[in-house]
Amino acid sequence: MARKSSRSLWTDKLRGVAANPAGAKANRARKAAPTMAGRGCRAIILGIDPSLRGTGLAVVDARAEPMRLLASVTVKLGPKFAPFECLGRIADEVERLARAHGVTHAAIEETIYVQNFRTAQAMGASRGAALSVLARLGVKVGEYAPARIKLAVAGHGSAKKEQVGRMIRAALGLPAELALDESDAAAAALCHAFTARG
Repeated sequence: MARKSSRSLWTDKLRGVAANPAGAKANRARKAAPTMAGRGCRAIILGIDPSLRGTGLAVVDARAEPMRLLASVTVKLGPKFAPFECLGRIADEVERLARAHGVTHAAIEETIYVQNFRTAQAMGASRGAALSVLARLGVKVGEYAPARIKLAVAGHGSAKKEQVGRMIRAALGLPAELALDESDAAAAALCHAFTARG
């Protein structure tokens, strides 16, 4: 059997493949760490953390390593705005960012179970405002449970928002942490970059 070079061994390690046959079977069962070689989505991705009054948006360029944050914003809408006006503002900002940065993929939090019906209704409406724009623009959308997003970026599904924020700062090489809604949006984008296919 031919001996592998140190470069090949390191590549195998990054891909989660064992260098010897005995370990190969064990490592196949384990998920590889997210790296360029293991990722399926190399695109400009718009991450969305939906909320009627404070939607977080973040555009991440995941086409090469290291990934870069291109833009982020929180769509803050106070009580002076009626709910339907909030939805219009969310849609406008999603469209502005998507067009300005050539977004081809998007990632959004799935609807989660909440006991308060009004909260669930507002969350669903804000998601709809964003998704309708993305559908019209022909953007591919991935929907992810909050726990899955946290697992992808922080290593466990019950990570606190602040921990996610620190991981996003490190992963994107930012000088400071983003606002919480924006870091959650960037986390959705990174989750898509690490786990999506196509």
